Amino acid sequence: MKIVDEFKEFIARGNVMDMAVGIIVGGAFTAIVNSLVNNLITPGIHWVTAVTSAATGGAADQANDVISGLKWMVPGTEAAPEYVDLGTFIGAIINFLIIAFVVFCLVKALNKMRERMDALAKKEADEEAAEEAAAPHCPYCLEEVKPGATRCPHCGEKIEA
Repeated sequence: MKIVDEFKEFIARGNVMDMAVGIIVGGAFTAIVNSLVNNLITPGIHWVTAVTSAATGGAADQANDVISGLKWMVPGTEAAPEYVDLGTFIGAIINFLIIAFVVFCLVKALNKMRERMDALAKKEADEEAAEEAAAPHCPYCLEEVKPGATRCPHCGEKIEA
């Protein structure tokens, strides 16, 4: 039963809901980045690097075929062509870098916000401690008394100045 109690405590913390929201938002963001990379960046890489066989000097090995950017057919797979697609690999690297940069920015912003919240809480605690220290207290009942009072209004004991 110990593991069940630990699981209940884990669920009760509230971090699970935060994590679930993060996963959902992360999935949606990943879809956007994948679309950006697959539909804009990778075709751009292919377009920039596209070279026809005729432009390379024409020639012996199927001069009419287009070498699509950084995509080469694997020899021996003519029936069901397979390709080495360096452009898609570069797109995946760009995809990773975009997501990693956004996550870095989010973590940095959260850390800065946490520092500001901690500083604000510390400032409020210091102000509260200063207020408590400024107000005189009865040494017997520890209740606050008015400055200059000779007797405590709560317990009636004599207060020394």
